Amino acid sequence: QVQLVESGGGLVQAGGSLRLSCAASGSIFNVNAMGWYRQAPGKQRDLVAVITSGGSTNYADSVKGRFTISRDNAKITVYLQMNSLKPEDTAVYYCNARGTIGMGVTQRQYWGQGTQVTVSS
Repeated sequence: QVQLVESGGGLVQAGGSLRLSCAASGSIFNVNAMGWYRQAPGKQRDLVAVITSGGSTNYADSVKGRFTISRDNAKITVYLQMNSLKPEDTAVYYCNARGTIGMGVTQRQYWGQGTQVTVSS
């Protein structure tokens, strides 16, 4: 019913930059919040950044000052600008969206398929 389509992952050298994007499609989706999570091999999935429909943001301590999350509410799209990348940032990055469908009142949560980000030394 709602799909999250991600793009922008890839291979980059340390100190470089990447920009991830994620767009929701399929149904009328009233967004409460969208964000990014990441999961490195052998580790749990952790929050990277989140942004609400009102523009409030939160970041993991490990990415503060380097990553910036933004959104386009009209297109129901969220972006993650990643600068000064480090090898420790290597992970699969997952888009997440939370909101309601149409005129519904029950909040639902959706996940993207994940996109690989690899930072070389």
